[in-house]
Amino acid sequence: MANMLSPLATPAATRDVLEEHSLSTKHALGQNFLVNDAILQKIVELAQLDASDDVLEVGPGIGTLTIALLKCAGRVVSVERDADLPAVLVDTLEPWADRFALISKDALELTEEEVHLALAKCAVSNEGEGHTPCSDSPRCAAELRAEHTPRPQVELEAHGEHGGHTPCSDSPRCAAKLRAEHAPHAQAGPEARGVDGGARAFPNKFVANLPYAVAATLVLDFFQKFSQLESATVMVQKEVADRMCAEPGSKNYGAYTVKLRLYAEPAGRFLVSPNNFFPPPHVDSSVLRLDRRPVYDADGAPLDDALLKATCVMADAAFASRRKTISNSFKTYFASRGNAGKAFIGCIPDLLDECGIDAKRRGETLSLDEFIALGKAYLRRESNPL
Repeated sequence: MANMLSPLATPAATRDVLEEHSLSTKHALGQNFLVNDAILQKIVELAQLDASDDVLEVGPGIGTLTIALLKCAGRVVSVERDADLPAVLVDTLEPWADRFALISKDALELTEEEVHLALAKCAVSNEGEGHTPCSDSPRCAAELRAEHTPRPQVELEAHGEHGGHTPCSDSPRCAAKLRAEHAPHAQAGPEARGVDGGARAFPNKFVANLPYAVAATLVLDFFQKFSQLESATVMVQKEVADRMCAEPGSKNYGAYTVKLRLYAEPAGRFLVSPNNFFPPPHVDSSVLRLDRRPVYDADGAPLDDALLKATCVMADAAFASRRKTISNSFKTYFASRGNAGKAFIGCIPDLLDECGIDAKRRGETLSLDEFIALGKAYLRRESNPL
């Protein structure tokens, strides 16, 4: 117990927290809680966290991974859509309340301003300045504590046949025991700086055990929306990780891979079996790290927003009909894009010729550079339906 990164990373501790709050896992929200501390240690090692890092997390659940992040990084902003979990996080994360903020909403609707405000509140609390009232969202842990009825600090409700209260046992079931046994490791401070030397306004790392139904969409969305993120270290379904790491010519290489590779590249991964979760999912999982990297065109120029968008269109078009040649797949794609798309079909042969791409090739054989070249050629045509 004393050497554990997160005291909640056991089946017994997870059950205790859920029972204390009269909760159960919600399959509809993709809740599978991690219950192996060794996996948590591998996650933070892969993420390369230290006290200078600020972390954005999605789906903190009961706080199992969040505790590990708070011990290893500076500040943590978590996003959670389950309305039942803020009260749980008040208890489990109380020892680190000054460096933690919670945003209660769907992560797919998250805005940069919301994260900025949440992180700023962590900084105010950590620097010892006066605490100002928080709005409904985002909310810091200290304010959440004030909103919810206080829970026993030394005892917790027993759920045995006799009811009543029993003292906390060796199982880490209450916030008081967490405070006593696990002093915070990392301390946010002057090290957590942005490129201009001032306090960082947005987290630089994204670390999460993601709900599998939205994992692929969320990772790409965050890299596209939040340019401040340097890396993403995420738990996803193994098949999704395969798509994220796929190379041209492989069966997992597709439009999603091309789009993601415009923003980031794989930097390591490891497999996680179902028995590391409560309840166990019906699929294997993988944790992988994706590092943001600048992408340039053939002339050495960075890709602007218009070229990024055009390259993504070319990826969608190339894989619209995976079994077809790229020429026929393009025709299928643009035929479904209204009159402007249908009018563009006549430009496809010249578009491919200009980029030196054989019309008989298939989308999965094209490299990222070839997709970027197609995007540039596409933008040069006034008839493109962008």
